Amino acid sequence: VSTQSTGDTMASTERHEQEMRQKASRALRGGVKNPIEMLRLQCLSRGASGIKGLGRAFRIMDDDSNKKLDMNEFKKGISDYGLVLEDGEVLELFKTFDKDGSGSICFNEFLGSVRPPMNKGRRELVLKAFNKLDKTGDGVITVDDLKGVYDVTKHPKYISGEWTEEQVFLKFLASYDTPNQSDGLVTKEEFMNYYSGVSASIDNDAYFDLMMRNSWKL
Repeated sequence: VSTQSTGDTMASTERHEQEMRQKASRALRGGVKNPIEMLRLQCLSRGASGIKGLGRAFRIMDDDSNKKLDMNEFKKGISDYGLVLEDGEVLELFKTFDKDGSGSICFNEFLGSVRPPMNKGRRELVLKAFNKLDKTGDGVITVDDLKGVYDVTKHPKYISGEWTEEQVFLKFLASYDTPNQSDGLVTKEEFMNYYSGVSASIDNDAYFDLMMRNSWKL
């Protein structure tokens, strides 16, 4: 397997993170009427991990673990994640997802709607990158998966002796994980959530394609 430099990929990742946060913040300042779009932009203004963090906040709120959220769980999830929405906006948002009027919303449908849409070509590239990294094929990227795929020897902190090989890998995985809740594992869903955020900051399909192929040597 041809190895690549984590330093190059991490620099590229950080640049896109910054672009995305700025783009989302600008859009929010311009005023957004659609509640789903407002929620999506508030997540993206926190970076690509924003959608994933929202997902984790709502999983914690799902007190009875039935993969559904009632209005109280939903409201608490919004508040605990630190999103700024008026009560009326929260209610409108809830009603948007509670299509059958049952008083509860499906957790996965909710996250799927908030996640920025990606076209088929982009989704396939993201899955191709995930499958390349997931050497063991167990649906989770770990430090062990990265060994042999990534060359850490060009990373500045590895060269200076500040970080070990393992620390470079963990830092790399953390960029795809939820801030302050990194577990050193990246699932396919987390990887897809991350790149849906990156994708939202790149309008041009050809540029997204080039960025993915260069980052992952696809």
